[in-house]
Amino acid sequence: MGSKEWRVAKRILDNRSAVVGLVIVVALIVTAIFAPVVAPYDPAAQNYSALTESPSVAHPLGTDTLGRDVLSRIIFGSRYAVFLGVVIVGIQMVIGVGLGLVAGYYGGIVESLIMRLVDISLSIPGVVLALAIAGMMGGGLTPLIIAISLVGWRGFARLVRGDVKSVMEEEYVDAAQAAGVPDYYLILRHILPNVMSSIVVYGTLTIPSVILWSAGLSFLGMGVHPPTPEWGALVAAGRGELSSAWWISTFPGLAIMAVVFGFNMLGDGLRDALDPRQSEL
Repeated sequence: MGSKEWRVAKRILDNRSAVVGLVIVVALIVTAIFAPVVAPYDPAAQNYSALTESPSVAHPLGTDTLGRDVLSRIIFGSRYAVFLGVVIVGIQMVIGVGLGLVAGYYGGIVESLIMRLVDISLSIPGVVLALAIAGMMGGGLTPLIIAISLVGWRGFARLVRGDVKSVMEEEYVDAAQAAGVPDYYLILRHILPNVMSSIVVYGTLTIPSVILWSAGLSFLGMGVHPPTPEWGALVAAGRGELSSAWWISTFPGLAIMAVVFGFNMLGDGLRDALDPRQSEL
């Protein structure tokens, strides 16, 4: 790790909000990886002698209408939160960053065509577009990933296009072009690294939005279907029991809130740490 990376790491660790967010995110990842070890019960195991049991020593977060342990289902649901967040944001980055690089570098009619595509896409409300895509594909994990990916790439494209336009004004870009450096090499070797900090921060701040979108679509029946222990589906499963078994929906909802809070805090910390102005301090 170079001196620049150490300075960035130090600024992150000096930011209390970022540390809190980092702890929550690390806890989520560790829980997802070791879910079979951490979870006290099989998330699909039904216990008809403990239906809608309130929180107790045996079941710290209670059980649902089929006697399944809520804590275990939340723990295994963390796997879907991590998987969906990483995969969907990764797809959005590939599409959006690729188009943003091309638009910002070449400009002219290429930029106009790409940005008009972005504008047309943005004219359709994201929730309507996602619901339409997921609904047409019948719901499920794959349609959920496709629906949210096709909605979220637009922000990456606009961000990267603007950053690339700024980088293109640097003298070393003109010098490289004059020296006959191939476009693909200049884009990947020189321009992309200079806009990567913005991509990392935006990607980190996009993950909680993806988790919320995933939970929302699953809640509406357009995403992951029961009995899969996805957090949005868990909230939906208990919405009819709020008056008598509030814990079935409440605790998965709190898990969503905590993870979204953690990623937002970490994203804010990364933004402050990677801000070029901080290097002058």
